[in-house]
Amino acid sequence: MLAEDVIGAAQRRGHEVTALSRRELDITDPTAIDDAIADFRPEAVINCAAWSNVDGAEDDERGAMAINDTGAALLAAGAARIGASVLYPSSDYVFDGTKTSPYLEDDMPAPIGAYGRSKLGGEVSVAAANAKHFIVRSSWLFGLGGKNFVETMLRIGGEQEEVLVVSDQHGCPTSCADLADGMLELVGTDRYGIHHIVGEGRCSWFDFATEIFDQAGVEVRVMSATTEMMARKAPRPAYSVLGHGRDDAILLQPWQLALRRYLDDRQLRG
Repeated sequence: MLAEDVIGAAQRRGHEVTALSRRELDITDPTAIDDAIADFRPEAVINCAAWSNVDGAEDDERGAMAINDTGAALLAAGAARIGASVLYPSSDYVFDGTKTSPYLEDDMPAPIGAYGRSKLGGEVSVAAANAKHFIVRSSWLFGLGGKNFVETMLRIGGEQEEVLVVSDQHGCPTSCADLADGMLELVGTDRYGIHHIVGEGRCSWFDFATEIFDQAGVEVRVMSATTEMMARKAPRPAYSVLGHGRDDAILLQPWQLALRRYLDDRQLRG
């Protein structure tokens, strides 16, 4: 989902882009990485490969670690060998959600689930493997290239008259298109380190769902639920709002405007 928008953002900036699928490059294979790096000689590597199944990571933490941590480190090291930078997308799930104000880049991570541990492992490993690293934490992504919360809500809204959505988890909905633009802006600099790039504003999943239906003109009764009621396998941080402590932070538009653009683009795509 994110990769599709990253490719488009890079091409619009005039970059020569080589986008390799999982079939074309397995990032857990050191030899495959070395061959790809030698063939393409990139100036920058953006790693959009990820284990993103949060609940599935609880059943297979080793599998999540292999991609989000070990594979990411191998790719970062391969880039380092030719002097290329690497950008690693990370997650709000590296935090435990107990804070009551936005998490800043230098706040201490404390993941509460396997997925968060795998992403934090990737952050640490990528930083150790390549001095020219960008670690970009984001959250609650929605994009035209894959399954996401917006699509889930619209599908449910077309099938039933009411939907139950948690109201005690808060974060920052972020458009993949906006995030990709921010990432490409960052890659062209030497502002290495950890960055938070998220849609401006914050809300609960309940608020997000309500806004989706309002903007889409879909009549659905949105009912509030607690996290405990939903009984998901993986724990979720209750408050994972990401803020900015850096003077050079990249700021995105309000998430409500990004949602409007997404719905418009979705309609145009058909």
